[in-house]
Amino acid sequence: MPSSPASTGLAALDAVVQGLRPGDNVVWQVESVEDYAPLVAPFVARALAEGRKLVYFRFARHAQLVPDASGAQVHRLSPALGFESFTASIHRVIEAQGKGAYYVFDCLSGLAADWYSDLMLGNFFMVTCPYLYELETVTYFALLRDGHSHDAVDAIRSTTQLLVDVFRHQAALHVHPLKVQGRHSPTMYLPHRWEGDALRPLTESAVVAEALADATERRHDPFSRIDVWERRFLQARAVADDVVAGRRPWEDGQEAFRTLLRMMLTRDERFTELAARYLDLDDLFAIRRRMVGTGLVGGKAAGMLVARAVLERTEPGWKRRLEPHDSWFVGSDVFYTYLVRNGLWRARRGQRSRGAFLEGAAEAQARILAGTFPDFVLRQFVLMLESYGQSPIIVRSSSLLEDGFGNAFTGKYESVFCPNQGSPEERLEALLAAVKTVYASAMSEEALHYRERRGLLDRDEQMAILVQRVSGGVRGKYFYPQCAGVALSYNPYVWSHLIDPQAGVLRLVFGMGTRAVDRSDDDYTRVVALNAPKLRPETSLDEVTEYAQRRVDVIDLEANRFAAERIDAVVRGSPDLPVDLFAVQRREGGGWVLTFEKLLWATSFVAEMRAMLAILRDAYRYPVDVEFTANQLAGGELRVNLVQCRPLQVKEGGMLPPPPQVRTDAVLLASRGPVVGQGTHAPVDRLVLVDPDVYSTLSTQDRYEVARVVGRAARLPTPAEGGRILLLGPGRWGTTTPALGVPVSFAEIHRVAALGEIIGMGNVIPDVSLGSHFFNELVEADMLYLALYPGYPGHALEAERLRMQPNRLPELLPDDARLAGVVRVLDFPAAPGGPRLWLYASCVTQEVLGYLADEPAVAGPPPPPRPA
Repeated sequence: MPSSPASTGLAALDAVVQGLRPGDNVVWQVESVEDYAPLVAPFVARALAEGRKLVYFRFARHAQLVPDASGAQVHRLSPALGFESFTASIHRVIEAQGKGAYYVFDCLSGLAADWYSDLMLGNFFMVTCPYLYELETVTYFALLRDGHSHDAVDAIRSTTQLLVDVFRHQAALHVHPLKVQGRHSPTMYLPHRWEGDALRPLTESAVVAEALADATERRHDPFSRIDVWERRFLQARAVADDVVAGRRPWEDGQEAFRTLLRMMLTRDERFTELAARYLDLDDLFAIRRRMVGTGLVGGKAAGMLVARAVLERTEPGWKRRLEPHDSWFVGSDVFYTYLVRNGLWRARRGQRSRGAFLEGAAEAQARILAGTFPDFVLRQFVLMLESYGQSPIIVRSSSLLEDGFGNAFTGKYESVFCPNQGSPEERLEALLAAVKTVYASAMSEEALHYRERRGLLDRDEQMAILVQRVSGGVRGKYFYPQCAGVALSYNPYVWSHLIDPQAGVLRLVFGMGTRAVDRSDDDYTRVVALNAPKLRPETSLDEVTEYAQRRVDVIDLEANRFAAERIDAVVRGSPDLPVDLFAVQRREGGGWVLTFEKLLWATSFVAEMRAMLAILRDAYRYPVDVEFTANQLAGGELRVNLVQCRPLQVKEGGMLPPPPQVRTDAVLLASRGPVVGQGTHAPVDRLVLVDPDVYSTLSTQDRYEVARVVGRAARLPTPAEGGRILLLGPGRWGTTTPALGVPVSFAEIHRVAALGEIIGMGNVIPDVSLGSHFFNELVEADMLYLALYPGYPGHALEAERLRMQPNRLPELLPDDARLAGVVRVLDFPAAPGGPRLWLYASCVTQEVLGYLADEPAVAGPPPPPRPA
């Protein structure tokens, strides 16, 4: 590299600021880009003449500052990539150049316009300037003076090494250093008039005052110092008023609406089209009034808002039947600001690498939980809490990619209940801890694996937050909704020929909806086919009682915590509860059994839920997945609260031919359901079997190790590239209780084509947890689910014949050979020329057949109708 000192290319300017130094970032505050160009040209010419590496970042709409033929590297980038992707692209170029390079950036003000946020402009500078400083570069930036919020300018001022004001007075260009780090002279911080090749300081007080006063008078009014995000809202409000008054055409209002929609709700084209059909400017103004910070509200919030608008616009009666929402929204810009201000940006940037996305994630999570919020965010959090008083609230993730078409992120991010009791200071502390917990979940191993699996590591995934008042009421010391759950407009869990999949299905619980969403290993839920609500998977009264919900999730207001209580305890502690709507007594004076019979048969609940799902499905033009609560008010009116809506990530199964005709001695497994997912009749290349008998004898520690071995086996390449894997094991896959099944994570088994649970182990619940996070993972991955009940009519598992097959585990995973007695890896055909394993599974007829044959067997005659 050249040994000469760094220079601006103007000897007089070098004298004013006492030269440039390695690491200097120079920010020029200008009235227009035309005043930046005369400073860039000599800097570029001098650097290239000295043989320095010079890089020009071209991203703004103004005229190009450094010609392509100048000899500089010109990198063209689009801010439309989003803050994270754009910043990562800039940093990759900087990293590739190494130490000592020179840089020229287009005017940064264009970034704020493209990102609709001065806050993100400040964040960009705060993560880029120190990186350039470390590499001992010299860099030029420009910023339009008085065009940005004080917070953004303060962030830039505090980070840069040189900040220089450039203005015109009496047609002459003036340079006024405001910050020059590590340098000082008696005249350095005075305005300097540019005369030919000289810069003359204005030393006379009258002359200085006149020059600065003239420049100040020509500047914009205070409106220009408002954040560009807020400015767009003020402009949109003015446009809306003009349209109503007839001063502007209707099209101007629509243009303002589309701008705000892209700023705050969504940038996904498919969801934008949906939202534009049902929202208007007043809806967006209402959202803004309940926002903390700026940016997008995220997928979960957008889905809830649009779904409610769909119902109310399609059928106005829903406005009365829906519980009003008074949600608050923490904008996505707050998340990036939090990471930047707490020194976490490098950890975030490292997670874009497929080879190293988990490195440092745990440390980053810990630092997020220990971080602090800027004062301006804290003030807005206080206002939000004051609006809720002491009502319990839930702090929910609402990331940009969450709940959209194609990516549900089901269960990947946290939601935290805040009982919201105690002093204002205690409630604020609990809220901040909840927000940090959600932020930290964005860097969890499971969330990062999900992004890596779906090719999303290099996509902007900002974490917005949805804060909702918990639906329900105070009953004694408890707070809870009377019922809640998950509703799907398409029912992939068809256990009877009387069920119409298009009518939808509910997964219903009493109390908080967490038992319907999170997979509860110690309890049951009520599954309701909406075209046949009296139809149950259970076949006897004893089974109805055995498989009824036993525990209720509530908020204990006295203990200020989330709790799970027995149904009888909740009923005893809940005066005025219409318990007969949800439960029946086993005998007079006995305990309560949650059947929901009166709710389903004697109220409008089923009809309203079916109508709701049909309206939303038609509006989305896609099956939907809804979370809801329902409460009967004092006058007997049933009020539904829609708290979440997203596209259902499940394919609608087509009709398969009848089951094939197979010799009895060729059958290895058979089932009469439940079967969930796309029907199939295809070969299985590998069967990974956890032997139920051996597994039941293992210690808890060994059962966890079995889960890890299964995960490693599921990730092994199959003999045929892209071969299909069938996973069979005892009890519940994905359980958190090893006594009830194999505690794998979904990330460990996501490559599996079909998943089978062998029922008969301990107290296992014969229920696929329809609507739970694990189930949503399963259907989103298009993974077939089946259950086997060995010994039941129509079910079979030839365990001994499978044990006789060659086990490839010791060969493929020699370090795990000690567990070969419990984990079996069986390839088909087992030997060259041997029969293949074929799997037939129909979610419509609820039949499964696994058999050995060279070719797929021919379908048999249609089966006779099965009794419901």
